[in-house]
Amino acid sequence: MIEAKNIWKSYGDLKVLKGIDLVIPEKKVVTIIGASGAGKSTLLHILGTLDLPDQGEIRYEQENISSYSPNKLASFRNQNIGFIFQFHHLLPEFTALENVCIPGWIKGSHKKDTEKRAYRLLEIMGLKDRTHHKPSELSGGEQQRVSVARALMNSPKVVLADEPSGNLDSQSKNELHQLFFDLRDELGQTFVIVTHDTQLATMADQQILIRDGKIV
Repeated sequence: MIEAKNIWKSYGDLKVLKGIDLVIPEKKVVTIIGASGAGKSTLLHILGTLDLPDQGEIRYEQENISSYSPNKLASFRNQNIGFIFQFHHLLPEFTALENVCIPGWIKGSHKKDTEKRAYRLLEIMGLKDRTHHKPSELSGGEQQRVSVARALMNSPKVVLADEPSGNLDSQSKNELHQLFFDLRDELGQTFVIVTHDTQLATMADQQILIRDGKIV
């Protein structure tokens, strides 16, 4: 699904990534683990095209996207990559349904088709009765499940998640983790998840351990 070759990244004099090579298989849950400051989130952002490497290349299904223009990269990101963050980043004035629809609207999909898919995704998330609630009317776990549905809106090749359960209570965390594996099995969805959660890391199909900017 994704291949990273010789990825280097520095911020000033600080070398964060030091020659990363990795392959992400499709239809798997892959976790990236390591100590704070090891380079996990930087790697995730580069895999998601939110940041660019100083050196190296990223390939999606053998296609080298490293040389894409900013506009072409933004379009590729919208259509092929879903994102989930520790904080859900839902728009407070929009309902759950509208928040899920946003990537589809940006893509330019037909309004009726977008809403139909958003309803279906919220149903899969167990939020059928919460579609017209705004974020302030939802629990933390429900808000994060809305953000998962939003990430799946455009049927992305991969969903990248950065500490997605870091802000949840134990029950909501466990439910969210199980949801990732259910979506892998039911939709064939690929996940790459940065996490400090040892339980989630152990459950994953593949673990990538980063130490001092390198895969160990």
